[in-house]
Amino acid sequence: MGTKTDSPAKQVAGFIAKFDPAAAKLIWSCRRVLRKRFPTAIELVYDNYNFFVIGYCASERPSDCIISLAAAANGVGLSFPYCGARLPDPHKILLGSGTQNRFIRLKSAATLAEPAVEEMLQAAVGLAKTPLPASGRGCTIIQSVSAKQRPRRRQS
Repeated sequence: MGTKTDSPAKQVAGFIAKFDPAAAKLIWSCRRVLRKRFPTAIELVYDNYNFFVIGYCASERPSDCIISLAAAANGVGLSFPYCGARLPDPHKILLGSGTQNRFIRLKSAATLAEPAVEEMLQAAVGLAKTPLPASGRGCTIIQSVSAKQRPRRRQS
């Protein structure tokens, strides 16, 4: 696990290393796909009590987060934290019933390339209150790390 003096990349690697190998591989592969899909987005990283989250944002403000990759011991999901409840869902793929957030469970990184999921990603970008920068390259910012966390590996 990384320390606050480690680079963001090393800290992220430490956070992901807490997961089972299969879950860690899924997180890494989904992150690669999302980083390629949103190259100008800022990655806001949270290693919180319940979830490890990487938000893809137009700015350093969490409220500008368009989508998030969220991982826990029970799986990995693609979250639409601020617009999920407003997204059209003709394929009925969104899960959750909160006032804002909806999510899709990710069985593999290939799920992100499915047409119905791509429609959701495009719709989320369209609903973003702050658009992603048209050019440039995003960076990774470690937002918060909780001292106390639920286990990141499945309990036997």
